[in-house]
Amino acid sequence: MTARPSALLDDLDTAHLALAPIRRRILAALIAPASAAGLAEQLEMPRQKIGYHLKALEDAGLIRLAGERKKRGFTERLFVAAERYVLDPGLLQAPPDPDAADKQDRHAASHLIHTASAMVRDVARMREAADAEGARLLTLTVEADLTFARPADFDAFSRDVAEAVAGLARRYSAPEGRRYRLTAAAHPAVVKPAPARN
Repeated sequence: MTARPSALLDDLDTAHLALAPIRRRILAALIAPASAAGLAEQLEMPRQKIGYHLKALEDAGLIRLAGERKKRGFTERLFVAAERYVLDPGLLQAPPDPDAADKQDRHAASHLIHTASAMVRDVARMREAADAEGARLLTLTVEADLTFARPADFDAFSRDVAEAVAGLARRYSAPEGRRYRLTAAAHPAVVKPAPARN
């Protein structure tokens, strides 16, 4: 059994368990299936200690059994983890305000953060479900860099994007089929440091 591409941490206790330094090392080592004895040798830790943490990780659903093998008269259990873990941003936020939609406008940074957090959580869950079914999850990412000379240009661009998206939504509105959510967002670009000169 190979490692899952990703797994969502959407429970605070599970996230806390996974983020402990020793367990993070174990999860990173379990990209490939390994036993408690193999991990103990690889991480230079006592086997009993590894076994304790493996049980906690297995009970929490953070690792899964990848198989068994006979070795020197014993049966070793092999475990595997996900290649990466995605922390649900909602775990780090205050509970949502039920009236937030009425208070926010499309230019509010808090609304963008809330929307992006929901996207991370939802897509991570759908990817887990698709992986479990052996199916492909179709997604689309479009990125572009823009430069606005004046604040008014940003407002005009926002209107143009809203009109274009509304037109596309009307065009692709079949009465039946798989529904998709399109989210268009813009934020100031992070300024990358200039490369060091030799």
